[in-house]
Amino acid sequence: MLIKEFIQLLRDPRMRKFIFVMPIIQVLGFSYAVTTDVKHATTAVYDLDHSQSSRELIARFVKSGYFEVVENIGTEERGRELIDRCTVQALLRLNKGFEQKLLAGGPADVQIIVDGTDSNAAGIILNYASKIAGQFSQQVLTSQVIRLTGDAGTAQHRVDLKTRAWFNENLDSRNFFVPGVLAIVITLISLLLTSMAVVREREIGTMEQIMVTPITPTEFILGKTVPFALICFLDVILITLFCILWFRVPVRGSIWLLLASTALYLLTTLGVGLFISTISRTQQQAMLSTFFFFFPAMLLSGFVFPIANMPMVVQWLTYLNPLRYFLVIIRGIFLKGVGVRVLWPQMAALAVMGITILRLASMRFHKTLK
Repeated sequence: MLIKEFIQLLRDPRMRKFIFVMPIIQVLGFSYAVTTDVKHATTAVYDLDHSQSSRELIARFVKSGYFEVVENIGTEERGRELIDRCTVQALLRLNKGFEQKLLAGGPADVQIIVDGTDSNAAGIILNYASKIAGQFSQQVLTSQVIRLTGDAGTAQHRVDLKTRAWFNENLDSRNFFVPGVLAIVITLISLLLTSMAVVREREIGTMEQIMVTPITPTEFILGKTVPFALICFLDVILITLFCILWFRVPVRGSIWLLLASTALYLLTTLGVGLFISTISRTQQQAMLSTFFFFFPAMLLSGFVFPIANMPMVVQWLTYLNPLRYFLVIIRGIFLKGVGVRVLWPQMAALAVMGITILRLASMRFHKTLK
């Protein structure tokens, strides 16, 4: 059965592309598309002051790399039109008398208008803008203190807050999402291959021939699952090398621990795929059933949306999702370099769920053969 499955898989050129090329394409697509970083936000400037101070503040926004000025507008109507047409994501407005108020030592207002359609991007843009304006304000205050007191040391006596991120020093969202893509790809491949392999035998009429052979149901299950597990291990190695060499994602933990955790996780996905094969009569049904399971599992795994932000009832449901535990393990190995001492609860949960699911699927499969 093992030899038969490998021959049947690898002799089809389309199946070879699905197994080895599709994971790379998915990694590229997800890694470049799924990101929470906001860079070069399109910005319009409405400068009514036209002073040295206003130009300096605008230059700070441009030099930060987070804002890209695409148009200097002259009317409020033009600004509203750009926001409504989604041409710009932000509008920076400086009123007349901005520099005069700064020199007088009073408050000078700066308005930033952000397109709130995408609340996540809007929040990030506002955070960037507040930091840039805060640094500019601090420089102005320091200059005023030096001018009034004539003592540069007086301006230096202040509290500076400096943040330092652990594990993902540059706060690059790609380092967070790329390891998760590995889990998503492995989930999809193992589910599809396992769920359709048995159904394919039933569709082409070879199931009856296999049943009259001396092969036992356990041997049949192993023959239908072990090849796909080995292919998934090969894809894990391939995707990991691609993440390291192409995206420069650090791998601070043990590769052997990653493979061992993958083995525990594959127990669950192979079990689910085997169960789907017992309730499907055609490959189309198997594929639809696979995606019916895959998409909720991905959404409730913490891959894109933080589990802590979900309703409490949904948070409890995520404990039944094996992908949740596998993502914690993968990100811990890639970014934190932690080992079994930290990840054993997730590994134990995967082991229990995997053995249970695979056992139930096998019992269901035995009844189907009978």
